[in-house]
Amino acid sequence: MQPYVKERRKCARIDARLPLQFKDIQRPIETYAGSLTKDISESGVRFLSNDFLSIFTRLLLEVSVPSFSRPIKAISKVAWIRKVSRSNQYSVGLQFMDMTEEDSKHLSSFIAKSPAPKVVTS
Repeated sequence: MQPYVKERRKCARIDARLPLQFKDIQRPIETYAGSLTKDISESGVRFLSNDFLSIFTRLLLEVSVPSFSRPIKAISKVAWIRKVSRSNQYSVGLQFMDMTEEDSKHLSSFIAKSPAPKVVTS
């Protein structure tokens, strides 16, 4: 039996498969890596990565959201990372640290209008 783990998220999240790109903010010459979101909220995103990312690493993130003409950009940090069983991939949780007000509004609108079930957290 698994021990009870208190949900710490403050925002509702939705299942969504959106294209995203990310790179380490400390390595500006580095090229972007790509993936698809697994779920997203107003405060963060979960996705799969082929590479291990250290906790607290700051990333420049771009997420393509339908009905918005350009990707939403955010500075984020790795909040958690877990190896996916029987896979060479990692499940990564990012927390948004900084985002323009315009991008934040577009993300909030996308989540509110999404037909995907919302997981409401405490």
